[in-house]
Amino acid sequence: MKEKLTHAESLTISSMLFGLFFGAGNLIFPAYLGEASRANLWISLLGFLITGVGLPLLAIASLGMTRSKGLLDLSGRVSHKYSYFFTCLLYLTIGPFFAIPRCFTVPFETGISALLPSGMAKSTGLFIFSLIFFAIMLFFSLRPGQIMDWIGKFLTPAFLLFFFFIMIMALLHPLGNYHAVKPVGEYASAPLISGVLAGYNTMDALAGLAFGIIVISSIRNFGVTKPEPEKVASATLKTGVLTCLLMAVIYAITALVGAQSRTALGLAANGGEALSQIARHYFPGLGAVIFALMIFVACLKTAIGLITACSETFVEMFPKTLSYNKWAIIFSLLAFGIANVGLTTIISFSLPVLMLLYPLAISLILLALTSKLFDFKQVDYQIMTAVTFLCALGDFFKALPAGMQVKAVTGLYGRVLPLYQDGLGWLVPVTVIFVILAIKASISKKLA
Repeated sequence: MKEKLTHAESLTISSMLFGLFFGAGNLIFPAYLGEASRANLWISLLGFLITGVGLPLLAIASLGMTRSKGLLDLSGRVSHKYSYFFTCLLYLTIGPFFAIPRCFTVPFETGISALLPSGMAKSTGLFIFSLIFFAIMLFFSLRPGQIMDWIGKFLTPAFLLFFFFIMIMALLHPLGNYHAVKPVGEYASAPLISGVLAGYNTMDALAGLAFGIIVISSIRNFGVTKPEPEKVASATLKTGVLTCLLMAVIYAITALVGAQSRTALGLAANGGEALSQIARHYFPGLGAVIFALMIFVACLKTAIGLITACSETFVEMFPKTLSYNKWAIIFSLLAFGIANVGLTTIISFSLPVLMLLYPLAISLILLALTSKLFDFKQVDYQIMTAVTFLCALGDFFKALPAGMQVKAVTGLYGRVLPLYQDGLGWLVPVTVIFVILAIKASISKKLA
């Protein structure tokens, strides 16, 4: 038994955590942000880093500082029933319902489809690719004890090799000056908020809460078990900082290269198309293959981590039902089936759920990080959560596909909530409630 990780062990776990976080979405969204924001690049990137790096780091820190064993334990501060509701909803969202199917479809749509034999239907190609992806993912997921080796020592370095192979060439020979073209769309009118909302789509704040169980397990596997739980909490926070620093560097590089490319390549439909065009420009012929391999590895390692985290959590929540292997197979089959409905459908239905989950996750993280300072009680967690849920419903309804929106409800929220039209309708009222609860808790603490 030992009290802390060695530097090599910290780097290994950080590499694993980075691999779990960094999927294709983490490349696609900053690449498009760079192309669309151009002259507003750095302010848009700042917004993206707030939700794409800052929130995941705070999520990991909340688990470490509260010495929680995982999300179920942390959300139990609200109530026992809520912990099961929120944990199930979060893991299913970043697991088999949305994030894992996206891991299937993104590499196909942005890389693999360009390599299909002529004459093959796209739907057939997606099914065949999904089957191969499913088999590889399930093979690794059924061996959770080796996840640190698979992802930390092999898949993450392979991804970084492909990534920097393309990006170094792009930085050495830029395609243009990113100040030369005006920003487009919301990146012209509200670059900071647009960056914040783009960071939502990475799902990394949710993943930070979800992957805590894997990180803590890996730290204990290295022998850091006593004294509990201070040293495990410290090691968790340290690996989170290293991981998020690496993510920030890669986001900045990707956004800058995307911004520089627009002069020569034009505005792409999405970040995946932008990166594919960049790869083909610098490496004609070979570029499509390199890009396809990079996206494939990025998505595979994230999908493995998500299946593992989901399965381990459901075993913990429902210990008398199914084994880890059975949960892993069920979640993999669900993801395989949903993946074949297509990327556009997956994204259209995932956005409303994210708009509901993110505020709930942020309020939980905020309370957890400040709980010791203000000595928050369970009733404070419950008040904050209830207000956040009611306010977040407005953004949930607004983000529903057009045919599913209830105009009376969205109109009501639009009149009542500040920032509603920007997708942050919950922010002001929840901040006010937090300040009130903090003042109340501080007064109660002094009187006691």
